[in-house]
Amino acid sequence: MRDMSAGDGTSPGAPPAAVQVLEVLRLLSCHAEPMPAAAVARDLGLPRSTTYKLLAALCDQGFVVHLPEVRRYTLGLSAFETGSAYARQAPLARIGRPVLARLVDRIGHSAHLAVLHGRDVLYVVEERAPGRPALVSDVDVRLPAHLTASGLSMLACLPAAQVRALYPDRTAFVRRHQKGPTGLVSLRAMLTQVRSRGFGYETGTVTPGFESIGVVARDPVGHPVAAVAVTWAEGTLGMSTDKLVRRIRAAADEITRRLGGMSPSV
Repeated sequence: MRDMSAGDGTSPGAPPAAVQVLEVLRLLSCHAEPMPAAAVARDLGLPRSTTYKLLAALCDQGFVVHLPEVRRYTLGLSAFETGSAYARQAPLARIGRPVLARLVDRIGHSAHLAVLHGRDVLYVVEERAPGRPALVSDVDVRLPAHLTASGLSMLACLPAAQVRALYPDRTAFVRRHQKGPTGLVSLRAMLTQVRSRGFGYETGTVTPGFESIGVVARDPVGHPVAAVAVTWAEGTLGMSTDKLVRRIRAAADEITRRLGGMSPSV
């Protein structure tokens, strides 16, 4: 039960009704099945009369739909349209691009932001440093996650069962340049190393002669929502690996904060 008068992450002085509306929408979005009004009132600690008024207003605006046959409520078309608009604005890219631009200015090497999509990483931002060679990790390019620093950093944050589901047999292990793990045992060993040092690393797996380091950014529930990675030609780093990792981690943590997420523990 939530105390609506107590601090709950909303802005100080926010109108109580506005807070309650948002709480109702958030609660319904967290449930796969429609909810009865009594359950909404119970979970939010609201009077039933207030709950019915809120639900009625949300139904009038199309954000909630009432299912009279089962006397339950679920999200409506307006809520879907709002969520779709959010996705269309590519918020992760908007948030990540200026952070990566500052990172590239500081280190002088190219950086990118990638998300996990099945067994692949999908690159959503690419910031190329002046005078540095072009990379394969351009926007909208997909690469096998287990071959990339960004992919390894995200895979290392997933439960073992999920990794096993993504890689059920040896056919799932695509290789490039005759490099990369060939089975679940070798992948698990690599992910153990990633968790131990706190970042993903690859050398020559994606492109011969290049190295990459990747660090995760997390969403509000702590899941790896993306990874920030830097790639450089071997022998051109110009700083210690520790210093580079600190700067990449600072960028990843800034994206995490902007997303309202939980900072990595390492």
